[in-house]
Amino acid sequence: KGELRMQSLTFDDAGMYQCIAENMHGIIYANAELKIVASPPTFELNPMKKKILAAKGGRVIIECKPKAAPKPKFSWSKGTELLVNGSRIRIWDDGSLEIINVTKMDEGRYTCFAENNRGKANSTGVLEMTEATRITLAPLNVDVTVGENATMQCIASHDPTLDLTFIWSLNGFVIDFEKEHEHYERNVMV
Repeated sequence: KGELRMQSLTFDDAGMYQCIAENMHGIIYANAELKIVASPPTFELNPMKKKILAAKGGRVIIECKPKAAPKPKFSWSKGTELLVNGSRIRIWDDGSLEIINVTKMDEGRYTCFAENNRGKANSTGVLEMTEATRITLAPLNVDVTVGENATMQCIASHDPTLDLTFIWSLNGFVIDFEKEHEHYERNVMV
């Protein structure tokens, strides 16, 4: 197949490799450079978010993406408690931590630990729970005669510490109220 497989690479394997294909009509060459990368985990370029927000009863994914070669093994703690996969908590292969059905008890300091054969590192963030955003008055179906006006309402409850934005769409396409102001009008009730 013209394949070259190498196992248990070392720094001595780095360099320029050349493949030569030859038959009775001639010969062609192709070159490729093989770089060997090895580094301990570091969060310098991609630290964990210092503050992570999660909606009550919702799902949150806390990313842990250090630079490392080879790929590190991951572990997580909440405060001093080591976390393991369970019914509500899951540590993904890429290092992310997933928590479902978030409760007030889930708030706290989370630390991701990354370790490979070159070293180890960790990064910490604080998870805070917010009240879930809920639609309290959903738009209703409206039948109107051509040429008449129609009004649709949408009211939502949300955590008072967060801003709320309403986005309207028609058949899956977001309505641009700036460009379509002659046809659509947004009324914000305070």
